[in-house]
Amino acid sequence: MAQQAISTVDYTLYPSPRNLHRTVFVHHAFVPHPYALIDLDSFALTGRWSLFAAHREADGKMGQLVTFELEGDCALFERQFRPD
Repeated sequence: MAQQAISTVDYTLYPSPRNLHRTVFVHHAFVPHPYALIDLDSFALTGRWSLFAAHREADGKMGQLVTFELEGDCALFERQFRPD
């Protein structure tokens, strides 16, 4: 069964079926590439994370939102992620 969309003030989120956690964590990074393959297991993150297809309300931009339990994991992702 498909999971429901999650609406926040900033985003409408659609959970990835591969998520172990459906939680929207405090720390997040918006990736403005809706079709980029994001392999979060390859980042060796220490905390929990969730991946969502996202519609950013401020400008209508589609992309992906990665949320992290730990701020350090978010910083690591932002340093290492390359969409090409």
